Amino acid sequence: MTTTAPVPINVSAPAERIRYGALVVMMLLSFLLVTAEFLPNGMLTEMADALGVTPGQAGQTVTVTALVGLLVAPTVGMVFPRIDRRTLLVWMALAAAASNLIVAISPNLIIVLIARFLLGAALSTFWSMSITVAVRIAGPERLGRAVMFTSAGTSLATVAGVPVGVMLSQIMDWRGVFALAGVVTGLLAVALRTMLPPVPAAQTSSFALLADTIRRPGIGLGLTGHVLVVLGHFLAYTYVRLALERIPEVDAGTIVVLLAVFGVGGLIGNLTIGLIIDRSFRLFAVLAPAVIAVAVAATILLSGSVLGVAIAVFVWGFFFASWLIVVNTWVGHRMPDRLEAGGSLVVVGFQAAIMVAAGVGGVLVDSIGVEPSYGLGAAALVVGAVLFGLSNRVRG
Repeated sequence: MTTTAPVPINVSAPAERIRYGALVVMMLLSFLLVTAEFLPNGMLTEMADALGVTPGQAGQTVTVTALVGLLVAPTVGMVFPRIDRRTLLVWMALAAAASNLIVAISPNLIIVLIARFLLGAALSTFWSMSITVAVRIAGPERLGRAVMFTSAGTSLATVAGVPVGVMLSQIMDWRGVFALAGVVTGLLAVALRTMLPPVPAAQTSSFALLADTIRRPGIGLGLTGHVLVVLGHFLAYTYVRLALERIPEVDAGTIVVLLAVFGVGGLIGNLTIGLIIDRSFRLFAVLAPAVIAVAVAATILLSGSVLGVAIAVFVWGFFFASWLIVVNTWVGHRMPDRLEAGGSLVVVGFQAAIMVAAGVGGVLVDSIGVEPSYGLGAAALVVGAVLFGLSNRVRG
């Protein structure tokens, strides 16, 4: 196992050239991890029948990955303070591969949930380390473009990963799909070891360091804005199917098309904004959540028109796909000496917002309908935009 001393990444020295092969490998890992995370969504019935549980119980295979991610994000740097981050990503890819293979042969839900712990840890580690690795691959002045590749993997998984998994499940059953995902992820671990450059461990050794990072001027304000933006998005998106079902005479096929439109918008937005984010992240830090808020409101207000909703969800996907690029570029500019700490805090905020959104949104939807959840989501996005914009006006 390769190890190095925990020294800060020297982000002042630009890379001679962008290693596009390394970025493509990172994109593929992002695609496989996110696809594996949400594979159960499209195969819940088959999994539940095979494991002898209810679909709701089978759905906990997704919940557990978010919970593990929330716990791992702030602690992975402390648990592995000296391991070269390339080596750590290789081990995490192998852990994800093992998770998928164990799920494929699991006889009961308990073993499946235990296996999914590995996937949750791999996901959280990947996102916590992705900024540090992106800087090493592309240089700090091109961080946004590098992050675009990893975010593109997530967007591609949203558009194609889960649907492809569902189609494959019709050919080889759900266990075969997980087995295939495990084998491909294992092969990608080899590519990671070959294509990525060495990435020395950064300084992320204690909760005190994370707390000190939050206390820096503008950082706590920005992270609060980030949490509110993600919270607002998921208060709406978690229950997007209910919102789309409000369209008169809508059928299941139309809903699938509208969800695909959201994903396509995300993929296009990721690529478009990723190319210019290094020069304009301050603008998109405010513009993106503000436009998402309008799109979220429009999804409810324009429910009488399929075309109107289609435009709204396309715009929504276009700008939300850029948010991870925006916030990671913000980390690179505001705390270049604390990239792992910043990355960990971003992931913690993301996972916490998802869990709160699911809980609060569920209560609202069950008690008074989907509209209040969307209204609260839009309001959170607007406040998040304001706070994140103000954080960039505070001098560090």
